[in-house]
Amino acid sequence: MRTDVLVYDGFDELDALGPYEVLSKAADVSLVSLAGAGTVTGSHGLGLAVQGRLAECELLVVPGGGWNDRAAVGAYAEAQRGELPEAIRALHEHGTVIASVCTGAMLVSAAGLLRGRPATTHHRAIDALRGQGAEIVDARVVDDGDVLSCGGVTSGIDLALWLVERHRGAEVAHRIAAEIEHERRGPLWRR
Repeated sequence: MRTDVLVYDGFDELDALGPYEVLSKAADVSLVSLAGAGTVTGSHGLGLAVQGRLAECELLVVPGGGWNDRAAVGAYAEAQRGELPEAIRALHEHGTVIASVCTGAMLVSAAGLLRGRPATTHHRAIDALRGQGAEIVDARVVDDGDVLSCGGVTSGIDLALWLVERHRGAEVAHRIAAEIEHERRGPLWRR
């Protein structure tokens, strides 16, 4: 399962790196950006080397960051610019499964992929996501097939473990959870 984790200036580090670590234990995972090679700076100041350019893949993980603060860099700024949501929409149209962490759901919503669909996000962005037409589900992880979402920050680890279970089986997901000493939490909602 070729997986890319999207990073951009202002992304929340744990939103991206928690799922990256989990998924890298079961799949080929790369950190990608719209611009490709170079560095991005997370919302907490971590500089990160980008491994590649955003391109077709089987699974794209979209982290949040900076939405609730309306930060000058981050998910809110990227949604306003529109280029990143357009790229997410194009990948989805070509068959990429999209999985958002925290307020990454707002970028997926800006891409037009959550209107009328079940989803969740960080608790402080729920009203904004509902206002954009998503059907809010009270769950830690929401699996609607080709579009998944999860709540705030640490729920990205549960999302990633669910994706491992979905694609590689429960035994592999349980092994990885034990290895990283993570106690999985729910609820999980799936169609």
